[in-house]
Amino acid sequence: MRTLIIGGTGLISTAITRLLVERGDDVTAFNRGLTAPRIPEGVEQMRGDRKDYGAFEAAMRTAGPFDCVIDMVCFAPGDAESAVRAFAGRAGQLIFCSTVDVYAKPADRYPVTEAQARRPVSGYGRGKARCEDILLGADERGEPAVTVIRPAFTYGEGGSVVHTFGWGTEYLDRIRQGKPIVVHGDGSSLWVACHVEDVGRAFVAAAGNQATFGKAYHVTGEEWMTWNRYYEGIAEGMDAPTPTLVHIPTELLGRAAPTRAGVCVDNFQFNNIFDNSAAARDLGFRYTISWLEGVRRTVAWLDEHGRIDGSDDPFHDRLIAAWQRLGEDMAREMDPQN
Repeated sequence: MRTLIIGGTGLISTAITRLLVERGDDVTAFNRGLTAPRIPEGVEQMRGDRKDYGAFEAAMRTAGPFDCVIDMVCFAPGDAESAVRAFAGRAGQLIFCSTVDVYAKPADRYPVTEAQARRPVSGYGRGKARCEDILLGADERGEPAVTVIRPAFTYGEGGSVVHTFGWGTEYLDRIRQGKPIVVHGDGSSLWVACHVEDVGRAFVAAAGNQATFGKAYHVTGEEWMTWNRYYEGIAEGMDAPTPTLVHIPTELLGRAAPTRAGVCVDNFQFNNIFDNSAAARDLGFRYTISWLEGVRRTVAWLDEHGRIDGSDDPFHDRLIAAWQRLGEDMAREMDPQN
């Protein structure tokens, strides 16, 4: 099967590309060439900027047709509209990498199914939802057939392990050194993580699979962890001491550090658990790599490549000290004898 990946150098893209080659597909990757690729030999490389819509569409007319196109870097309505123009009549299927962030947070019920209302709260989620609308509208016209895959947090070798303040790695050094770790809220909201190998296999299973046309699928972790357990698992996977977790209300984090804490205000404070049964049925999706195993593999890769930053940034310690002072001041003011 002749398959095009738009992207091809990111975390999920790299896994997909390798698995497609192992399956025997004739694979082409289109990207800007700005990120060092970690993909097998034999993959044809095309250079270009998909945001230059005219040049991109002209390049696809020359390169096509393709049996399947997997679009990993479609984020805005203009990207989706360009993809429809580029591949109508030139691709048998277009697989769109969307996100679970298209859903309302908090959700109406859990676990979230693909049928639930999409009311995204972030700009990223709104962009992906609009792209879904455009592409699934094209599917209804048959130009081309579209499959939507919605991963949640995906991690693994080549990537990092997210935390309360985003994607930086300095907190891994803090855990290793036994320093306290800030956790949003009381740490009891539920979170999922899926290793990139499991996510990549789902994309490959969708490629050329007519049962998936016109449908959307969750491909997410199946260990429903509290954030407290999530951090404990990281420490265990690193053979580090059980971390001291400092719980700070999410609303307060958003006020004290709006840039760093924005992602936990918009997303992490809410339960993020999803029903994967549709992907299990049509894609044979299985969650095979446990959180503990995945952390060990990811941290080993980060160590090998020198990607864990030092924990010299005073931000975390200043924040913890300020929170402790606030608690002490409140306790004095609200003296139980009064």
